[in-house]
Amino acid sequence: MRFDVVTLFPELFGPHLKQGITRRAYETGRVDVRLWPLRDFADDTYRRVDDRPFGGGPGMVMLAEPLLRALDAIAADRGVLPAVVNFTPTGQRLDQALVRQFAAGPGAVLLCGRYEGIDQRVIDRHVTHDISLGDFVLSGGELPALALLDALARLQPGVLAAPSHQQDSFEDGLLEGPHYSRPEVLAIDGQPQAVPPVLLSGHHGHIARWRREQALVATARRRPDLIAAARAAGRLQPADERFLASLETPPP
Repeated sequence: MRFDVVTLFPELFGPHLKQGITRRAYETGRVDVRLWPLRDFADDTYRRVDDRPFGGGPGMVMLAEPLLRALDAIAADRGVLPAVVNFTPTGQRLDQALVRQFAAGPGAVLLCGRYEGIDQRVIDRHVTHDISLGDFVLSGGELPALALLDALARLQPGVLAAPSHQQDSFEDGLLEGPHYSRPEVLAIDGQPQAVPPVLLSGHHGHIARWRREQALVATARRRPDLIAAARAAGRLQPADERFLASLETPPP
C-alpha cells in the first residue's frame, strides 16, 4: 500500500520512518510512504501556501491552488487519485476499526493541514475522509498522519511477532489487561509485589481466561461504552457475561 503525505514539514517524518519496530513495514515497502513538500507547489517567489481568510478573523488558511497542484501531481504519479484524508478536529475519530480498514486497502493521500485549516473548496472536491485523533486541537496534521501510519504499519505481516497485535486493546472490542515480566517478586516501597500465580502455572487455558477477565475488568471500569458495544455486536461469550455479573454483585 502507498501513502502520499502532503506536508509543510516533511522532515518530521524521517525519524519515525527509520526507527522502531514499525520501520520494517517501511523498509520492506509493505507501507510505501512518499512525502510531497507543499511549498514545492507554490507559484510565487515567496513560496506562499497560506493567506488571510475571507470575512476576517484570526489566523491563516492554506491556499487551494498549491494543494490542488500537489493532488494533481500525485494523481499523475499514481495513475489515479486514491482516498484523500484531511486531519481535522471536526472529523471522525480514528479508531482501530478505521485503522484496519486502511491497513487492508491500497493506501491514501494524507493532507497535513496547518493554521486555521484548508480552503473548503479543496475539501469539497477531493477529501473522502475527515479524521480526528480526539477532542483536542493540534498545530497541524503531521502528528495524526504519523499516528495513522504507525497504527497500520504494525498490522502488516512480518512487523510484529505473529499474534502480538491480536492481543492489543480494541482488537476484540475490549481494552488490554495488565502484563508482567521478571522478577517474579518485586519489592516496591519495602513491600513484595508478586506476579499473579496463574501466569506462572503453565496452564494455557487458565492463563487465557485470566487475561480475558482482566480485559473485561479494565474495560468495565474505564470504558463501559465498549462493553455495551461488544455486547451489542455479540462479541461477549456466556462466560464473559457471568464474570461481568459477578463484578456487579455487591459483597455480602
